[in-house]
Amino acid sequence: MQEQTPSRPLAIGFIGGALNSAVGYAHYASCQMDNRWSVAAGCFSRHWDVNRDTGQAYGVAPERVYHTWQDMLQAEKGRLDAVVVLTPTPSHCGIVIPCLQQGFPTICEKALGRTYDEARSMVAAQAATQGFLAVTYNYSGYPMVRELRDMIRRGVLGKLMHFQAEMQQEGFRRVDAHGHKPVPQSWRLSDGPIPTLYLDLAVHLHHLVHYLTDKRPLEVAADHDSYGWFNVVDNASCLCRYTDGVKGHIWFSKSALGHRNGLRIRIYGSEASAEWFQANPEELLLSFGDGRRTTVDRAGSVAVANLPRYNRFKAGHPAGYIEAFANLYRDVADCLWQYQATGRWASDEVFGADLAAEGLGLLQAMALSSQSHTWQPVPTPAG
Repeated sequence: MQEQTPSRPLAIGFIGGALNSAVGYAHYASCQMDNRWSVAAGCFSRHWDVNRDTGQAYGVAPERVYHTWQDMLQAEKGRLDAVVVLTPTPSHCGIVIPCLQQGFPTICEKALGRTYDEARSMVAAQAATQGFLAVTYNYSGYPMVRELRDMIRRGVLGKLMHFQAEMQQEGFRRVDAHGHKPVPQSWRLSDGPIPTLYLDLAVHLHHLVHYLTDKRPLEVAADHDSYGWFNVVDNASCLCRYTDGVKGHIWFSKSALGHRNGLRIRIYGSEASAEWFQANPEELLLSFGDGRRTTVDRAGSVAVANLPRYNRFKAGHPAGYIEAFANLYRDVADCLWQYQATGRWASDEVFGADLAAEGLGLLQAMALSSQSHTWQPVPTPAG
């Protein structure tokens, strides 16, 4: 899909995403970085003082800060190009479907829903309304992740054989300098049919494996446990069988001391392997069958990561998490302009409810496997 040259920033309204939320400011800063979006309205919080203060901090006119998201949808019809849903995951389904039904192009923070059935209901709502629905999986916005996908597509790694995908954190086990335990958001301290840990972390790993390999999960054997301060699942490991004989291992945790966010992807092929580590996002490590090992960065011999859009500042000055988010928001804007012009959109970079449903099917199978101690099939989106 070709990039569009904007005549004006797209007007967006936030549902959730207040200053005190986990992701609100990251969305606010990243969506505006390339002048593709402008935050024009919002219902940022159920607490009016937080709602009002966030609107002021984000530069939203006071009359366009609303007490409820329902009020915002009613008042902003025809004024907003899209809404972005940034509330806690348990509320997503009950907001996304009305947004689609009222004709608002909708961008939703991951995870799209709590369960596979919720995701399927949003797939059905999108199909029924022919609406626009995109989910924000931001880690594929890193230039070197996009470079790695290009290498895989060009056959640099040869035939794909297996992978390892990890996302380890320590927040449910560590303490601060005074010995105080963390105070997570309350909704993160209860588990449904799919544990909240899966919805927080494993959705990213499913997306990145799909993004890089274009393979689909078929069957899983998983185990999970609770090692932290709270009575919820906080560590999980999974063996995976994917299409075309690709196999893999996924590990994600919030009780792995020493890991702030240990997101790491290793892809192994018949000719070479590649490793990308989020803590060192500007580099790829390639290892070849003849013993050579090469480190590639965006100032080197690359085909994607040296494009002007990924070099807001020259290599050696690392582009990070907010810039990766901004890359995704730029792609979402291109998709929305395409949708506004034709009623359809397609992208190699932006993913909607179908992939989210596949991911939640994978997570559901992992949870069932951990309970039953058996291999479990991953349901297909149409299954």
